[in-house]
Amino acid sequence: MSFQSQPYCNSLTEYSRFVTRIVTIGDVQLGGDNPIRVQSMTTTDTMNTIGTVEQSIRMIEAGCELVRITAPSKDEAENLGIIKKELKNRGYNTPLVADIHFTPNAAEIAARLVEKVRVNPGNYADKKKFEFIDYTDEQYNRELERIRNKFIPLVKICKEYGTAMRIGTNHGSLSDRILSRYGDTPLGMVESAMEFIRICEEFDYRNLVISMKASNTQVMVQAYRLLVSTMMQNAMNYPLHLGVTEAGDGEDGRIKSAVGIGTLLEDGLGDTVRVSLTEEPEAEMPVAQLLIKQYSKRKAEQKPVKPITVYPINPFDYSRRHTNTVMNIGGKNVPRIIADLSTMNVENPANLFRVGYSYSVPLDKWNISDMACDYIFLGEGSINFEIPGTLGIIQNSEYWEHNKPNHFPAFTPEEYRQKKKHSDTLNFIVCNAEHMSDDTLQLFANDITCICILQTDNAHAMAEQRRFFTEMMIRSIETPIIIHRSFITPDNDEFMLQSATGIGGLLLDGCGDGVMISHHDNRLHKLVNDTGFGILQATRTRISKTEYISCPSCGRTLFDLQETTALIRSRTSHLKGVKIGIMGCIVNGPGEMADADYGYVGSGPGKITLYRGKEVVKKNVPTVHAVDELIALIKSGGDWVEVPA
Repeated sequence: MSFQSQPYCNSLTEYSRFVTRIVTIGDVQLGGDNPIRVQSMTTTDTMNTIGTVEQSIRMIEAGCELVRITAPSKDEAENLGIIKKELKNRGYNTPLVADIHFTPNAAEIAARLVEKVRVNPGNYADKKKFEFIDYTDEQYNRELERIRNKFIPLVKICKEYGTAMRIGTNHGSLSDRILSRYGDTPLGMVESAMEFIRICEEFDYRNLVISMKASNTQVMVQAYRLLVSTMMQNAMNYPLHLGVTEAGDGEDGRIKSAVGIGTLLEDGLGDTVRVSLTEEPEAEMPVAQLLIKQYSKRKAEQKPVKPITVYPINPFDYSRRHTNTVMNIGGKNVPRIIADLSTMNVENPANLFRVGYSYSVPLDKWNISDMACDYIFLGEGSINFEIPGTLGIIQNSEYWEHNKPNHFPAFTPEEYRQKKKHSDTLNFIVCNAEHMSDDTLQLFANDITCICILQTDNAHAMAEQRRFFTEMMIRSIETPIIIHRSFITPDNDEFMLQSATGIGGLLLDGCGDGVMISHHDNRLHKLVNDTGFGILQATRTRISKTEYISCPSCGRTLFDLQETTALIRSRTSHLKGVKIGIMGCIVNGPGEMADADYGYVGSGPGKITLYRGKEVVKKNVPTVHAVDELIALIKSGGDWVEVPA
């Protein structure tokens, strides 16, 4: 396809922020040339005025520029005015956002009291019972008219009071009407938002922010891209609120957020960011700030990259690039992890523990974890002990020990052309994306034993490496490519976020048969290895562990999400490939769990509802027994395995 025919950003190779219209939210301006704003959501009961105020202050002092508070009913909506007044009395004028689900009357109250309201098109005036309805056009239009009549009062109030609105589509809460016509797709998400946007524009109300959230990063990225493309076609440029729903906690939550949000930021999309972690809300701000920080100097630091005119990648639908199979790399193999241990002396088996291999001396056996790397790059180094048969060793060609099994050489393109000694089965060619030449491309085209390790030192790394992938695809060269990035940042969170941002975006576009991450600090090899697997997991290109789709807490939450998530994780973390949704309430219930295999959802004080997929299996399970009942459900579904001894 031609990028010009259906663009979704300003450029595929040059960092250029998509300029949106300016939306005013109290004293804060969003969009245009304004900084990318950071926001989060309180976890307290909205009726607990002082608790909500004090948590809001902690969030604000951590850098939160917009504070969102749930308003599930009229009482909470009215209390927002009291919360706002108390914050002002304490010297805080940060705009408040009312979060609305199901209750138009609460939205209409809140719109008169706070600076912004968030509505979800899937449940504001629509319904979700997981029913397929074969609408005629006439029936569908009647439903649209019904929704229009319910939504118009809020539009008029927002316009009168100068209140901003976020139209926030969620993948997991698309209405039955949208699902019946468009399916569970990014197109359905976009159309759900566009219906509400058209109603707003009918009344000349344009103080809008739009979001397309999902827990599946592939869906989330595709939906935002399709939204921007649709807006471009309709001469719209509303600001974008970026977020991955139910990202989880710890390293997994940070990596997953960075993959989704960062992929869009790389292409200049996004005006405000909310990182959804199952942690205290003030912990979200530093992560969001680090994500945004990468782009403050990007335009000045990036090196020029030749523009892409013909784009062989469909940015709105995932399809993996077709490549040759070279041993266990490429083709239909999962992306491989190469651990870079070239800066350390690998003296004994204990050195491999950090990359997933542990050696038992009494048994003389290797134990291989689910996150054991597939290859180790030693550079000029060597290993003088027996390695597991599943592990490959890569050495610079001059130091290649070709007489040892599972040892393979790494060349520069020039070395490969000049040297006579090559492996008969697997040769790695290390090249910089910036130095792409016809000779190098021809080398790959002519030799099916070659794997490309693609490096870059461009600040706009994803764009430069994307350019290389594009050229290979246009020329029908099917050499597998390992995405290689190097980092020096001493901050662990910053390292994880930067890695996930650039590498994750390529994987979401189907590019990459493996990942190699280098870090100058040898003490971080375990973190680096785990981050590589985390990126593959977050992009759903290689599943190596249990996935937890866990929402951040909010005022609707009916149990302690952090404690419960930790407990469920402690008992199920060995269930490789199983997806478990942990939701605080029914608003973020079966729909929000997206494609979770099992769900643990708050349904009332001290009560839990358990799901298999989107099907309710048990209702009103006492919290004290709920985790045991979840384990029993997983066992009955055939997905349980015993913890290895």
